[in-house]
Amino acid sequence: MPGPPDALAALLHESRRFPPPEAFAERAKAGPEVYAEAAADRISWWEEQARQLTWARPWDRALEWELPLAKWFVGGELNVSVNCVDRHVEAGLGDRVAFFWEGEPGDTRTITYAELHQEVCRAANALSELGVRAGETVAIYMPMIPETVFAMLACARLGAPHTVVFGGFSADALRGRVQDCDARTVVTADGGYRRGAPSALKPAVDLALADCPGVRKVLVVRRTGAEVGWVEGRDVWWHDIVDRQPASHTPEMFDAEHPLYIMYTSGTTAKPKGILHTSGGYLTHVATTHRLVFDLEAESDVYWTAADIGWVTGHSYIVYGPLANATTSVLYEGTPDTPSRDRWWQIVERYGVSILYTAPTTIRTFMKWGAGLLEGHDLSSLRLLGSVGEPINPEAWMWYRHHVGGDRCPVVDTWWQTETGGIMLTPLPGVTATKPGAAMVPFPGISAAVVGEDGTPVGAGGAGYLVVTEPWPGMLRGIWGDPERYRDTYWSRFPGCYFAGDGAKLDDDGDIWLLGRVDDVMNVSGHRISTTEIEHALVGHPGVAEAAVVGADDPTTGQAIVAFVTVRGGVAEDSESGARLVVELREHVAREIGPIAKPRQILLTPELPKTRSGKIMRRLLRDVADNRQLGDVTTLLDPSVVDSIKDRMTTAGDGD
Repeated sequence: MPGPPDALAALLHESRRFPPPEAFAERAKAGPEVYAEAAADRISWWEEQARQLTWARPWDRALEWELPLAKWFVGGELNVSVNCVDRHVEAGLGDRVAFFWEGEPGDTRTITYAELHQEVCRAANALSELGVRAGETVAIYMPMIPETVFAMLACARLGAPHTVVFGGFSADALRGRVQDCDARTVVTADGGYRRGAPSALKPAVDLALADCPGVRKVLVVRRTGAEVGWVEGRDVWWHDIVDRQPASHTPEMFDAEHPLYIMYTSGTTAKPKGILHTSGGYLTHVATTHRLVFDLEAESDVYWTAADIGWVTGHSYIVYGPLANATTSVLYEGTPDTPSRDRWWQIVERYGVSILYTAPTTIRTFMKWGAGLLEGHDLSSLRLLGSVGEPINPEAWMWYRHHVGGDRCPVVDTWWQTETGGIMLTPLPGVTATKPGAAMVPFPGISAAVVGEDGTPVGAGGAGYLVVTEPWPGMLRGIWGDPERYRDTYWSRFPGCYFAGDGAKLDDDGDIWLLGRVDDVMNVSGHRISTTEIEHALVGHPGVAEAAVVGADDPTTGQAIVAFVTVRGGVAEDSESGARLVVELREHVAREIGPIAKPRQILLTPELPKTRSGKIMRRLLRDVADNRQLGDVTTLLDPSVVDSIKDRMTTAGDGD
């Protein structure tokens, strides 16, 4: 991998530093000594964190490691649901709010830990009545409603691994996941609310299960009241069976390595990978990172991870991490722009949110909409901001800090994956002088490096591949049903190391900057160019709100660069001013990076294709750029967007 081009070299010499406010640093949960303590004895440090959980039986050995298989807290026994609910009620925290839930139409619920305990017990009793047993997988296909959390915790209580399938996925996607993990029970709802209207779920379940004869029962929550198909003997209403159950349940204790959940994530093949996470190590990892990265004050903070429970962010930092720490959280069903584009700031103000954790894509969307939407809303309760999901460009980082955080809130940009279970790279808000756009350093107890093609660590200013060099508690325990794929995918590229699949660079201080997926590195005329580098350059232009860059097949250069750009303000995509902006942007990229990085085409578009969680679907943009048949668009927030982009692509000309 070549040295950094000019634009990234500039980023790697970022001169802006934002140390923690003095008052914040004085009372922070983690001080500078935490790094030395973890480095002195990494395993013992993780054991100390694990002891903050409640164990029915202590472990015999902290770690058994025979590459690539790890076991943490071997011989220990616990129940994840007990750690997230029961122990807090027993400690006298039953009246503390666990969730402020807000539905998209405006309906609300406030759920205390005592009420959460009762609901989880009822759900566990109901699942038991339906035949769910320890070790049997349950599929959950739900909107962002409290019953989704109840169902997850009930499964954990019973020792039944769950696989939560994002409610935006198609019937085909649901079918494949149910079949792969051999789920026997499905928990779903008639639907949820998206953009002001009911969005059906039950019909997709019925279609999917036509080819899943192993499913015995479907438990259905009534959310929208829509008419749904019904299979007698299989389908059961939640209110008919759960609500009549006793509000107490005696939990069983399980081995630390007992499977907790399977989460499917896309790979290089058509078949998604079922990532397996177990109980003791995973809960230790997410509880510890949640407490220290977000500097949690559980007695006073109101915490909001603005993501969907169907993704790993929701598992780790809506459900398991926050609940293990007795946190008060916000849970929101809908989109940021329903019924108006200031919905999030209404929520922050209404509940006094103090910690906000969201994706760069969403931040850039707010940038496009304009800071005026924040005016008139009291955001003074915020004291910490977090970023997750993809590398954040410095402009979005600064906008987030200034307009949302009032230049007073530390920003923690976090890198991690479905496979890692929890946060791996991050600043610590009471310790780190942060840099806009940098992921900074490994979390205490995590060992990571940037290596070159031969696996040798690069020096300051060098580029390479991000690897994890030692096992960590939250790590995946395999790919469900495919141990060889697990070994080949994650452990074969750099022997002895977990290869994350991401490119990274070190700046002169040794801090880490993420460059995105390695498969998002284009080879243009023999030059390797990261799509992230070009996206950084484009959004650095004052007229650009958001950009996505993909590589397209090109008979001359091998690959050509195609950029899809949404602009700030009122520039019409097909206007004369729009044409001038395209020329200006191509020259801007050439100046920032070099002529080799000048996009062949730049398409101005009002929106980019995004999932309901806000992730840009670059896979579909690659299909558009190469004039291929579009892949599955059912997960998109607005499927019509990609058709509009495709139409523009056919009428747009190439650059010079």
